[in-house]
Amino acid sequence: MKLTWYGHSAFRIETGDAKILIDPYLIGNPSWNGGWEGPAEGATHVLLTHGHDDHISGAAEVLKKSGAQLVANFEICMYLVGKGVSGDKINPGNIGGTVDCGSFTTTFVQALHSSSSQGEGGKNTYLGNPGGLVLHFSEDKTLYHMGDTDIFSDMALIHELHEPQIGIVPIGDRFTMGGAVAALACRRYFRFDTVVPCHFGTFPMIDQSADKFIAGMENSGVDVALPRVGETISL
Repeated sequence: MKLTWYGHSAFRIETGDAKILIDPYLIGNPSWNGGWEGPAEGATHVLLTHGHDDHISGAAEVLKKSGAQLVANFEICMYLVGKGVSGDKINPGNIGGTVDCGSFTTTFVQALHSSSSQGEGGKNTYLGNPGGLVLHFSEDKTLYHMGDTDIFSDMALIHELHEPQIGIVPIGDRFTMGGAVAALACRRYFRFDTVVPCHFGTFPMIDQSADKFIAGMENSGVDVALPRVGETISL
């Protein structure tokens, strides 16, 4: 599996014939100035955890250019169809559900957050429940993108049901759990092989580094992967 980080919570996952963008905040992202066209190249799927603009800004452009399948909750799917995304390319779900994405499945799981888009003109549009996404591959490790969330005890059930080996974990505080709490979540509720921290350093009001998370994961036996923005690593 290859993973590329575009800053914030935006990732590209490549494994087998799947080229997946998760939360492709590729337009207006202060951490990423490389445009959306490159990350969109060859994309087969776009997965969205929730509808905040720092997670979906760039999704419509990627979807229209690439023809990728959109995997998100129903409200987000319909919102993006209204922005010109093909209704034939949506694969909606909601918390507790699993959808077949061809070479992998995506399960929608709980996240403690909110979900809406300011959109054009500052009009706030409700976009359903926020969630995390668990990706099961037939010939690769199971990956859990937590979305934006705080710690919650039912993370133990997510581990019991899915046993994810790779965790993508928000750590920036203020809008998600901070680094120390995120490390507690990973240590108490999961047995990850590798964790990738995200949702930090993007805006001045959130934590600027992963230092608290790294400190909290010391002696856990879990590999903390810290790709640079735009860097591709193998997991």
